[in-house]
Amino acid sequence: MIRKIVPYPDPVLRQSGAKIDVVDDEIRRLARDMLETMYDARGIGLAAQQVGVPMQLAIVDVSFDGECVSYLRVNGEEKSTADICPLIFINPVLEFSGPRVAENEGCLSFPDLRGEVTRPEEVRATLTTLDGETLVIETDGLFSRAIQHETDHLFGRLFIDRMSSARKHAIKGYLRDMRERYG
Repeated sequence: MIRKIVPYPDPVLRQSGAKIDVVDDEIRRLARDMLETMYDARGIGLAAQQVGVPMQLAIVDVSFDGECVSYLRVNGEEKSTADICPLIFINPVLEFSGPRVAENEGCLSFPDLRGEVTRPEEVRATLTTLDGETLVIETDGLFSRAIQHETDHLFGRLFIDRMSSARKHAIKGYLRDMRERYG
């Protein structure tokens, strides 16, 4: 089922998600709905907050671009994005390395807004699948950026929070319009 994507400034986007201790049929249904919703919106990631549910559940799929990373290791083994995506995960813990890199990002909760966001180039994500398997994913590129972006959502942080002061100033009108339309 395709769910409505929550637009900024809905307060749920600023809520830190509850940790998931038990994966039940309701969580699995939510994950399936989120996957369908993300694909319908032509996104590469979606967090539970973006469909109005403040919990630590997110999805990332960058398999459409097999060259969007220079490396990908899952539990120490070399993998491709097609091997691991779509990645549905809960309760992530991230560690960062490499230089901080500015790249253009967008967000399904901010239609038609893109902007430069600086993030660490590499991530080591320890997360859990819906089947209870712990994965340690080490990667860079778009996959790293998408995991970081969706994990931010799980803790109530938005990509606009990571924009430069100049960019934040430049989008003031856009954010005001979003608050007036959806606030």
